[in-house]
Amino acid sequence: MSFQAYLDAIEEKTGKTPRALVDEATARGYNADGVKAGVIVDWLKNEYDLGRGHAMALVHVIKKGPTISTKHVGSTGSHRDATDTLWLDGKATRPA
Repeated sequence: MSFQAYLDAIEEKTGKTPRALVDEATARGYNADGVKAGVIVDWLKNEYDLGRGHAMALVHVIKKGPTISTKHVGSTGSHRDATDTLWLDGKATRPA
């Protein structure tokens, strides 16, 4: 599953765009240095019933922003992404 596919699945499950969840995490102070991933994972599990894999994808975006490693960009593996920048504003508004 690509990184973007994880974010799309999170949107489907929660009804919130990744950006809305990042904004909520920021309001809670979860983007600050020193906040452990486990704290964010627990919040996402308790509030939105997200599993660890999906939560960790969102942890990356909360802590590091929408840019990902180019390691899988343009590859043919199951974890490939089309670009190194993730779309956070919802599947319906993603450019073609």
